Amino acid sequence: MSALFSPTALVVPFELLRMDDVESVGGKNASLGEMISQLPTGVRVPTGFATTAHAFRA
Repeated sequence: MSALFSPTALVVPFELLRMDDVESVGGKNASLGEMISQLPTGVRVPTGFATTAHAFRA
C-alpha cells in the first residue's frame, strides 16, 4: 500500500494511486492512478476516485 493515503481511507483520488496499491483498490483503479501519474503535463483528465477494500469491509 502507498504511503500517500491512510490504511483506513474509504476513498482515494486517482492522483494518489500507483500500481503498488492493487491490494487496497484493485487492479483497474491502481492502473488508472498509474496512467494519470505518467501523463505529460498539460494533458487533461477528469478527476476521479477509487473506493478502497477497507471501505467495502467497513
